[in-house]
Amino acid sequence: AHPVPDQRGVAAVEKMLRLKEQYSIGKEDLVLCLLSGGGSALMPCPAEGLSLEDKQAVTRLLLSSGADINEINSVRKHLSGVKGGRLGRFFSPATVVSLILSDVIGNDLSAIASGPTFPDPTTYADAYGVLQKYRLLSRVPSSVVKLLEAGCQGLREETPKELNNCHNY
Repeated sequence: AHPVPDQRGVAAVEKMLRLKEQYSIGKEDLVLCLLSGGGSALMPCPAEGLSLEDKQAVTRLLLSSGADINEINSVRKHLSGVKGGRLGRFFSPATVVSLILSDVIGNDLSAIASGPTFPDPTTYADAYGVLQKYRLLSRVPSSVVKLLEAGCQGLREETPKELNNCHNY
């Protein structure tokens, strides 16, 4: 579903992630990804402690807030198990090659589909700041605020800042 994720997307991501174990994907393997605009909504994978409903609520609020795509994706990356380079890290040590179709002005690879195989320049503090800027902290689910606050305190692993196994084109 686009622009608000749904259970079908969650099921598809779960199926995709099972491929690593199912095919024993390792260092000698190549993972090929085709990513395009819309991937942020179509690849929902709520971070541990969040539900799909939490992500849906945040998405709806962000879309109506006036936030730009980079701000929205900063939040999405930090509420996801696959965005912000986490998909690339998940398939490590395999080589990951992503072919990316851009819908983002300037073609920022960290923004297209929320950069699942690209190092993420944003932080939990950036994501928290977006919700603060648009006065959404009191409107998003408390689980989202708790997750972002824990990330800001260093209690959650940050999104990858480098991904040597990933090649994005």
